[in-house]
Amino acid sequence: MDEGRINVVTQELGRRIRAARNASGMTLSDLAGRADLSEGFLSRLERGQASASIANMIRIADALGLGLHDLFADRNAPERTSVTVHRGNRSEFSEVPGTGYRWRPLAGGAPLDRLEVFHLVFPLREAMETLVSHPGQEHCLVLSGEILFHVGGQRHRLGAGDGILIDSALPHRAENVGDQEAHVVMTVSAPADGAEPLEWWRLSAAPG
Repeated sequence: MDEGRINVVTQELGRRIRAARNASGMTLSDLAGRADLSEGFLSRLERGQASASIANMIRIADALGLGLHDLFADRNAPERTSVTVHRGNRSEFSEVPGTGYRWRPLAGGAPLDRLEVFHLVFPLREAMETLVSHPGQEHCLVLSGEILFHVGGQRHRLGAGDGILIDSALPHRAENVGDQEAHVVMTVSAPADGAEPLEWWRLSAAPG
């Protein structure tokens, strides 16, 4: 197999692992713990920047509740979501360690999907102080509570029913400024250049 073909296969495998992890609601940290592999290695693997041994692939597949063939099997059709339905109370939230933030995937995440949709829960007293910047766009719709969005040096205070569309290349962060936990639906677009969007809700709450 030539180097170009190897790169294509490596990229495809990384996309499949990421899609399976998102579908299961696991963070990279969750998968790393279950597979007994480093989070950094798994991150590079999902981005197509690392290759894995068969032994490691078996660990990853087991941790995802899949058979090894599910990660390597040829597909006859593009891996793109046609229809998906999510139910209000059918999906468990994952917690960002040490922050109180919770999130769950709602839709998207297949390798050829251009969108991913998440339900985020902002705790009352914690705030993510790290500004992030990454390719793509994102839209946040506040379901309940009050969120203050810091975007490109400006601040926007949103309440229930309000939404904001962000060019994700602008440094941005969000914090709960209400008197109760806040719920937000976040839609993230895949970058046009194929780079992976930075999933800021999975970051630690350390100041940055």
